[in-house]
Amino acid sequence: MAWNTKDYPDSLKNLEAAVRKKAIEIANSMLNEGYDEGRAIPIATSQAKKWYEDASEKEINHMIQASDQDLQATGESDGNGPKRMEEGQHVLPHENGWAIQTDNGERPSEVFKLKEDAIKRAREIAKNKETHLIIHTQEGKVQEKLSYEID
Repeated sequence: MAWNTKDYPDSLKNLEAAVRKKAIEIANSMLNEGYDEGRAIPIATSQAKKWYEDASEKEINHMIQASDQDLQATGESDGNGPKRMEEGQHVLPHENGWAIQTDNGERPSEVFKLKEDAIKRAREIAKNKETHLIIHTQEGKVQEKLSYEID
């Protein structure tokens, strides 16, 4: 079940609008990746709060203006859900640290200050989806490739 600004978990009710929308976006992405709702909600809430602490005013305003369609997991609204499940994860340099992005993703699903934190999270996603993880250097070159695919 995908969430939106009118239908979301009660635990998000008292969050500021930008944090709530970011949590909805992250939780929807996690559901699309195969996570259980009960696990996605607390993780998404925690990540949204961390994002808010580090987000620029522009990023916060952008999230406040985000539509319900913007909060849906990439691929979910265009019917590519199963295809996205097969895509691997990349840890890439980002202006705010290190980003996690799928093979064909247009934007990061999450951004971390520390590369180690991004790798840890991307590894969880890749293992859960039974795909691969590609870690890049600061210059964007491939540093390491890891496979969690089950034969």
